[in-house]
Amino acid sequence: MKTLLCFCGLAAILRAAPAKDPYPVSVPAIAVTHPATDAPGFTALFNGKDLAGWRTKGNWVYATDGSITLQPRAGETGWKRFDAYLFTERKYRDFVLDLEFKIEPTGNSGVFFAVADPLNPVEKGIELQVLDTHGLATPGNHDCGGIIKAMGPAKNMVKPAGEWNRYTLTLKERLLHVDFNGQRIIVLKLDASTMKDRPAEGHVGFQDEAKRVWYRGVRLRELQ
Repeated sequence: MKTLLCFCGLAAILRAAPAKDPYPVSVPAIAVTHPATDAPGFTALFNGKDLAGWRTKGNWVYATDGSITLQPRAGETGWKRFDAYLFTERKYRDFVLDLEFKIEPTGNSGVFFAVADPLNPVEKGIELQVLDTHGLATPGNHDCGGIIKAMGPAKNMVKPAGEWNRYTLTLKERLLHVDFNGQRIIVLKLDASTMKDRPAEGHVGFQDEAKRVWYRGVRLRELQ
């Protein structure tokens, strides 16, 4: 009987233990400063009026505060409705992408870049996760700040749902840096990672997972 109880107890512990993330975690975070509001060379990617320069069949509209927001339609769920994502018409190679976002409780979205095919961005692009994982002790590749299927963030920097967060993503000669609320939480050499087959040039966009998300101050500076 004791042997059976011990076995059952061990099984319960194993079921409760979180699975080890198969992808590496970035080098330790360092404090950084995000680009100033008047930093030269940036171009706003939204004009505040319409979605000129973007393509989508989804639910993206301007909110009263000027941010671009997702308003899910009744009955929509999941992330495989790729034509509902919001993508730039243009492709970009080396750049700095600076933006703010906030999500609803349990919110889920993503910042995509280097996307060769907007109708298959998961396999033909790279995603920086946007997810309500505030307070998680050891975030992995699929938590907020992670590069999905490539690298977990060095530190959990996401704020509680409903608060604004800031990402500055820099891609230069296949080296990726992600700064998140004042901390550099991703340093990733794409060619030495699972993203080595992703294109050097591609579309930038945002995921529609049928959950409320807001983006504002979205601007991009191309690098030579």
